[in-house]
Amino acid sequence: MGRVYNFSAGPAVLPESVLREAAEEMLDYRGCGMSVMEMSHRSSAFKAIIEEAEADLRDLMGIPDNYKVLFLQGGGSTQFAMVPLNLMRGGFAEYIVSGSWSKKGLPGGEAFRRCPHSGRFFRRQFQLRA
Repeated sequence: MGRVYNFSAGPAVLPESVLREAAEEMLDYRGCGMSVMEMSHRSSAFKAIIEEAEADLRDLMGIPDNYKVLFLQGGGSTQFAMVPLNLMRGGFAEYIVSGSWSKKGLPGGEAFRRCPHSGRFFRRQFQLRA
Protein backbone atom coordinates (compact mmCIF):
# COMPACT_ATOMS: atom_id res chain seq x y z
CA MET A 1 0.00 0.00 0.00
CA GLY A 2 1.23 3.50 -0.82
CA ARG A 3 1.49 6.37 1.63
CA VAL A 4 -1.80 7.58 3.06
CA TYR A 5 -2.22 11.30 3.67
CA ASN A 6 -4.16 12.34 6.77
CA PHE A 7 -5.98 15.65 6.36
CA SER A 8 -8.23 15.30 9.41
CA ALA A 9 -7.94 17.29 12.64
CA GLY A 10 -4.96 16.43 14.83
CA PRO A 11 -1.79 14.86 13.44
CA ALA A 12 -0.90 15.87 9.91
CA VAL A 13 1.18 14.63 7.01
CA LEU A 14 4.94 14.82 7.59
CA PRO A 15 7.54 14.84 4.83
CA GLU A 16 9.15 11.45 4.35
CA SER A 17 12.59 12.96 5.05
CA VAL A 18 11.40 14.04 8.52
CA LEU A 19 10.05 10.55 9.26
CA ARG A 20 13.33 8.94 8.12
CA GLU A 21 15.40 11.28 10.33
CA ALA A 22 13.16 10.51 13.32
CA ALA A 23 13.47 6.78 12.64
CA GLU A 24 17.28 7.02 12.47
CA GLU A 25 17.40 8.90 15.77
CA MET A 26 14.86 6.71 17.57
CA LEU A 27 17.50 4.60 19.31
CA ASP A 28 20.29 7.15 19.51
CA TYR A 29 19.48 10.86 19.25
CA ARG A 30 22.55 12.63 17.83
CA GLY A 31 24.99 10.32 19.57
CA CYS A 32 23.69 10.74 23.13
CA GLY A 33 22.94 7.01 23.51
CA MET A 34 19.15 7.26 23.92
CA SER A 35 16.05 8.48 22.16
CA VAL A 36 14.41 11.83 22.90
CA MET A 37 11.54 9.93 24.51
CA GLU A 38 13.93 8.42 27.08
CA MET A 39 15.98 11.44 28.06
CA SER A 40 15.38 13.68 31.04
CA HIS A 41 13.70 16.99 30.37
CA ARG A 42 16.47 18.46 32.54
CA SER A 43 19.34 17.08 30.43
CA SER A 44 21.61 19.31 28.36
CA ALA A 45 20.61 17.39 25.21
CA PHE A 46 16.92 18.09 25.79
CA LYS A 47 17.63 21.71 26.75
CA ALA A 48 19.37 22.12 23.38
CA ILE A 49 16.30 20.67 21.60
CA ILE A 50 13.94 23.12 23.33
CA GLU A 51 16.23 26.11 22.72
CA GLU A 52 16.56 25.25 19.02
CA ALA A 53 12.80 24.72 18.69
CA GLU A 54 12.07 28.08 20.33
CA ALA A 55 14.63 29.90 18.20
CA ASP A 56 13.23 28.31 15.02
CA LEU A 57 9.64 29.16 16.03
CA ARG A 58 10.55 32.77 16.87
CA ASP A 59 12.32 33.13 13.52
CA LEU A 60 9.54 31.48 11.51
CA MET A 61 6.69 33.42 13.14
CA GLY A 62 8.52 36.68 13.90
CA ILE A 63 7.93 36.37 17.66
CA PRO A 64 9.72 39.21 19.48
CA ASP A 65 11.89 38.65 22.55
CA ASN A 66 9.42 40.38 24.85
CA TYR A 67 6.89 37.54 24.24
CA LYS A 68 7.07 34.17 26.01
CA VAL A 69 6.90 30.91 24.06
CA LEU A 70 5.18 28.09 25.92
CA PHE A 71 5.51 24.44 24.93
CA LEU A 72 2.49 22.71 26.43
CA GLN A 73 1.36 19.14 25.96
CA GLY A 74 -2.16 18.10 25.07
CA GLY A 75 -4.61 18.89 22.32
CA GLY A 76 -6.84 21.90 21.91
CA SER A 77 -9.32 20.82 24.58
CA THR A 78 -6.53 20.36 27.13
CA GLN A 79 -5.68 24.04 26.74
CA PHE A 80 -9.13 24.99 28.09
CA ALA A 81 -7.75 24.16 31.54
CA MET A 82 -4.03 24.81 30.92
CA VAL A 83 -4.47 28.43 29.85
CA PRO A 84 -6.28 29.61 33.00
CA LEU A 85 -4.02 27.54 35.24
CA ASN A 86 -0.92 29.14 33.77
CA LEU A 87 -2.00 32.61 32.74
CA MET A 88 -4.67 33.89 35.16
CA ARG A 89 -3.31 36.69 37.29
CA GLY A 90 -4.99 37.69 40.52
CA GLY A 91 -7.79 35.18 40.01
CA PHE A 92 -9.30 37.05 37.08
CA ALA A 93 -9.55 36.59 33.33
CA GLU A 94 -11.98 38.09 30.88
CA TYR A 95 -13.24 35.79 28.15
CA ILE A 96 -14.66 36.81 24.80
CA VAL A 97 -17.10 34.17 23.62
CA SER A 98 -17.07 34.63 19.85
CA GLY A 99 -17.83 31.15 18.57
CA SER A 100 -18.04 27.45 19.28
CA TRP A 101 -14.44 26.94 20.51
CA SER A 102 -14.45 29.91 22.87
CA LYS A 103 -17.82 28.74 24.19
CA LYS A 104 -16.28 25.30 24.88
CA GLY A 105 -13.27 26.92 26.59
CA LEU A 106 -15.18 29.16 29.00
CA PRO A 107 -16.07 26.42 31.54
CA GLY A 108 -12.35 25.62 31.79
CA GLY A 109 -11.68 29.11 33.10
CA GLU A 110 -14.77 29.27 35.27
CA ALA A 111 -13.70 26.06 37.01
CA PHE A 112 -10.71 27.91 38.47
CA ARG A 113 -11.68 31.55 38.89
CA ARG A 114 -14.23 34.27 38.22
CA CYS A 115 -14.49 34.85 34.45
CA PRO A 116 -16.89 37.53 33.24
CA HIS A 117 -17.65 37.06 29.59
CA SER A 118 -19.69 38.39 26.74
CA GLY A 119 -21.03 36.85 23.57
CA ARG A 120 -21.30 40.28 21.92
CA PHE A 121 -17.79 40.20 20.43
CA PHE A 122 -18.86 41.28 16.95
CA ARG A 123 -21.05 44.17 18.17
CA ARG A 124 -18.53 46.10 20.24
CA GLN A 125 -14.87 46.20 21.22
CA PHE A 126 -13.56 45.19 24.64
CA GLN A 127 -10.78 46.46 26.82
CA LEU A 128 -9.14 43.28 28.11
CA ARG A 129 -7.64 43.36 31.59
CA ALA A 130 -3.98 42.47 31.82
